[in-house]
Amino acid sequence: MAYQSTNPYTGEVLKTFPNTTDAELEQAITKAHEAFLSWRETDFATRSGILAKAASILRAETDDFAKIMTTEMGKTLAEARAEVELSAQILDYYVTFAEELLKPTDLDVKDPQTGKARIYHEPLGVLLAIEPWNFPLYQVIRILAPQISAGNTLLLKHASNLPQSAAKAEDLLRRAGLPDGCFTNLYPTHAQIERIISDPRVHGVALTGSEGAGAKVAAQAGKALKKTIMELGGADAFVVLDDADIEKTAKWAVFGRHWNAGQVCVSAKRLIVADKVYDRFMDLYMAGVAKLRAGDPMDESTTLAPLSSQGAVDDLKKQLAEAVSHGAKAVEAGISLPNQGAFFQPTILTDIDSENPARHFEFFGPVSMVFRAKDEKDAIRIANDTPYGLGGSVFTQNEERGVAVARQIETGMVFINHPTMVKADLPFGGVRRSGFGRELVDLGIKEFVNHKLVDVVDIDAPF
Repeated sequence: MAYQSTNPYTGEVLKTFPNTTDAELEQAITKAHEAFLSWRETDFATRSGILAKAASILRAETDDFAKIMTTEMGKTLAEARAEVELSAQILDYYVTFAEELLKPTDLDVKDPQTGKARIYHEPLGVLLAIEPWNFPLYQVIRILAPQISAGNTLLLKHASNLPQSAAKAEDLLRRAGLPDGCFTNLYPTHAQIERIISDPRVHGVALTGSEGAGAKVAAQAGKALKKTIMELGGADAFVVLDDADIEKTAKWAVFGRHWNAGQVCVSAKRLIVADKVYDRFMDLYMAGVAKLRAGDPMDESTTLAPLSSQGAVDDLKKQLAEAVSHGAKAVEAGISLPNQGAFFQPTILTDIDSENPARHFEFFGPVSMVFRAKDEKDAIRIANDTPYGLGGSVFTQNEERGVAVARQIETGMVFINHPTMVKADLPFGGVRRSGFGRELVDLGIKEFVNHKLVDVVDIDAPF
């Protein structure tokens, strides 16, 4: 596995990093375990002070962090800056709430002979985080902030095209004062990843990535009896009911599908529109997509970034060709694309019948699948016709109706009148083939802790 930075806009190879050696890997696991033995004894004030310092550094050096992300995976500079701020907000959240979230829980026991029962939430130990390329900083901070706050230590295996972003994240926490060994970036091979998972000093794995990668890592962790959380693919439904504000909804659809060049697990990949408003919505949506501006992601006026690599472009073309070969209709937006860079022409797919395998694809780029729904019931049926279950949204001017429809969509998250949102104070995660477990808020910080029962009993023995 080669760890190499390649600018997806210029095609320039920026830097290559060697794989972690076996000796370096052993040293990293040893140091992470030794660091855990002391880190778990620190108080919340110490932990929060370090995270607060990291947030301060991010805000003071936003452009430094943003530019590395833009050059390594191609997102616009504006999107990268927003990611830096979101990461700082996640750190802020746990600075404020970690101690309260992990305070011991007294149980209201009914039998007086049970004694005084209390649950303590204690860290497990060394964790492995396997993270993807589409959000180079946020994905790391999303797992790091809660788990470092909980008293765990972390080994990072980031995407192979983000070696500089991974190193920058490690340097951030080191500068913030996190002790050596508490957070270590590695460049491991596939074989070494399995070795990390099977090591008895490692107690859990968090993965965000493809369905295939998740299945493989989950199998390895299952064999080793290690706790895992998985955030995998998604094909979020963007449901437009017949009473929606169509002008506003169409604008959100353009944004929801094309931010980060459509390379988002919770992107609005399936637009499901009520028959009554379908034609009007499509006119506005097509016009909105056509206004996107593709170009240099460092240019402030660019609104459509290149994909992360030419390989990503080629994979998307193959998926699109398969969809069309099975009867789908593809219409390109006709945006002017630069002569360089891993760009993909935004494309709208319609007439995707129930026999078309593309109906269950995850298009990781600016390809929109659009479905005409006969009515509300049909829209819900289409929304649930997917192997995934990550996020989704419902657009309506009737809040009660929106909530009722949302409750029938089988995903981990549903938003009313907004595409699936990522915020520091909201949980993140899905069901079905989109994975299991949750990150962020109280759910995330408690994924890798031992909920230990301590019961003080004072009764005579029966014999």
